[in-house]
Amino acid sequence: MTHEAAGVPTTRNDEDRQDSDRPDASRPAPEAQDHAPGATDAAGGPEGAAPRPEARLAKAVQAAEQALIEFEIAVETFRVEVENFSRLHHQKLGPMYARLDELDALIAEARAARTKDPEDERKAREARAAVLPMPGVDELFHDWMDGDGLSPEAAAMLTEQPVRPPKRVRPSEEARRLYRDLARKAHPDLAQDETERQRRDEFIARVNAAYGRGDIELLKELVEEWAAGPVPPPAPLSESEELYARLEWLTRRKELLTVLAQELEEGPIGSMLRMAPDDPDQLLEDIAEQLLGEVSRRESELAEMVQ
Repeated sequence: MTHEAAGVPTTRNDEDRQDSDRPDASRPAPEAQDHAPGATDAAGGPEGAAPRPEARLAKAVQAAEQALIEFEIAVETFRVEVENFSRLHHQKLGPMYARLDELDALIAEARAARTKDPEDERKAREARAAVLPMPGVDELFHDWMDGDGLSPEAAAMLTEQPVRPPKRVRPSEEARRLYRDLARKAHPDLAQDETERQRRDEFIARVNAAYGRGDIELLKELVEEWAAGPVPPPAPLSESEELYARLEWLTRRKELLTVLAQELEEGPIGSMLRMAPDDPDQLLEDIAEQLLGEVSRRESELAEMVQ
């Protein structure tokens, strides 16, 4: 970030410093001043000095954290609206869409039966093939969420975990062998203290996830990792390094949330919600009314054709 956070004190210019350095008879001598030499101001530095770079960086981190929180709230709010709209759309309007597809197929079949035209017969077959159930919530959201909220793939992306679905129901024999060996060696019940138990719990969770996907290569990597022993703790970071690392994490998190927000907005339900941002419930009612009119017109057309 190149801008300074709001509220950060600014340094005095040269003219100010010159004025402050001039003798002033109305000002008490240094010996009579209340502040002893070396006194500090509220920012933790020498009184009157410019704020430390770390203090300004901390302000920037705080501002980025607040901005991310507000963005997460906005994304989650929109996600809930998209999910609710999708469910209501599916429940209220699904039968109408299905009825329209059925009527289109019946009309096409009636026309083909009357004309015996090969082209009309082809269109009738296509119309009948189009009579399918309405897509479920997971299909409408392009695998971003399911009935319980975010899908495992979406949740894994937001937590920066690999997104790899299972290849088969039962993992291979090699995967099962690797899993059993790792579980026997790294089981948390073998820990001698709480720190070791926590390390084993975290490791076994990764082993279970890899086995669930049948990921043999990752299981082999975990075997090597366990054989190498615990990773020594990293060297402590300086205050500036910690703040910069926090800013980088906040930036990555914002990018991931932006991808999710874009998927929601560009999906079929998000596109419909943009048509009525102020009253999406009324939009459902308007669509239902239009569909009822279409159903009525097609039923009348079919009735005329079969008379």
